[in-house]
Amino acid sequence: MRTPEQRDTYQAVLWLGLLTSAFVVTVVVTTPWGWLPGGALGTLDPTAGLPGAQLDRIDAFRDQVVPLGLLSTLATLTLAVFLGLTPRGALLVRRLPGARWWWVQAILAVVLLGLLVRLATLPFAIRGEQVRHEFGLSTQSWSGWAADQGTGYAVGTVTTGVLVLLVVGLWRSVRRWWLPASLLTAALVVGASFAYPVVIEPLFAHFTPMPSGPLRTSLLDLASRDGVPVDSVLVADASARTTQLNAYVSGFGATKRIVVYDTLLDQATPDEVRLVIAHELGHAKNHDVARGTLVGALGSAAGMTLLALLISSVRARRTAGYGGPRDAAVVPAVLALVSLGSFLALPLQNAVSRAVEARADVHALDLTADPGTFAAAQRRLAVSNLSPPDPSRLLYLWYSSHPTVSQRLALAAGWAVLHERR
Repeated sequence: MRTPEQRDTYQAVLWLGLLTSAFVVTVVVTTPWGWLPGGALGTLDPTAGLPGAQLDRIDAFRDQVVPLGLLSTLATLTLAVFLGLTPRGALLVRRLPGARWWWVQAILAVVLLGLLVRLATLPFAIRGEQVRHEFGLSTQSWSGWAADQGTGYAVGTVTTGVLVLLVVGLWRSVRRWWLPASLLTAALVVGASFAYPVVIEPLFAHFTPMPSGPLRTSLLDLASRDGVPVDSVLVADASARTTQLNAYVSGFGATKRIVVYDTLLDQATPDEVRLVIAHELGHAKNHDVARGTLVGALGSAAGMTLLALLISSVRARRTAGYGGPRDAAVVPAVLALVSLGSFLALPLQNAVSRAVEARADVHALDLTADPGTFAAAQRRLAVSNLSPPDPSRLLYLWYSSHPTVSQRLALAAGWAVLHERR
């Protein structure tokens, strides 16, 4: 005969299994695995045809920023484990004011722990910005950079605070709290994806409609020919921060937008800009943001259920030193488990992203029928952004959200061969 706690745990495990199954099925069905680049679609050139001097510059840049990024990640995870999976974090939270009001102490814990992480990684962030200045990638003043860092911290604190209040608040008030917590987490992911373009993006850039002219007309004609409704293409003032080139699509429904960096308009040829926009139209036509939001919502719901099972266990309470659901000292454990889970999920997340990006590349090739410009655009992006054409396998698996330059060129070459045979 199971106790009520055991029955609750059993039901939570069943719910986790159901969400995980739905997540796996959705990932398998919605991810275009057949469009992964490389393989039989052309021979990979690890140099991407770039001159030796440009490859040396890319290597010199990566040799400095990659260790900084890895050290920053290591510092974040180490601090999370040190404070969240030992009693030290719980003791720290109990020293904070507001013990009479759990939500005050929980919010203060989020603010303090987030600040500690920022301080622990600040030396690496400062050095990384120095390197970007040295290589001409950053155009920001230090005051502007600091303002962006502060904005990022504020946004992170708000989003983390919402998560913590959701977890602790429901745990305190609802018996099977993992059920509403998982559903609300999924709803928050959907809401955030919808609102991100109009709430978060304007905090870091200024957007204006692309000026009228031949390029804008040709882009809107391209979208019309592709059957993708696009009222306008927005231009981001990226040059105020960087010299890097980029474009992206975000939001869905009423907030869907295609954004082009002003640096891309300044440095790329009109044909290359059209090629990049054709890639973004592929995302829009295939509803990649909406599909990704669905996957994210299911994954987050499953993750929340797993988090509930972990922090509710007696072993976790003893290890991390917090009490029951009325103890705000659980906050460090929550943040530690979220950090570790997010890090461990990166390989799968990026594998899905690379497949989606490869499909958008194929869409751009199908729409423009111009593999030569595609190759030129990819080389320009690699040189301007100092992206390695063939990174190490581990970095590729863990951190590459897009196919490598070498893979994209092989995809274009394979596409050209296949279409020549038709």
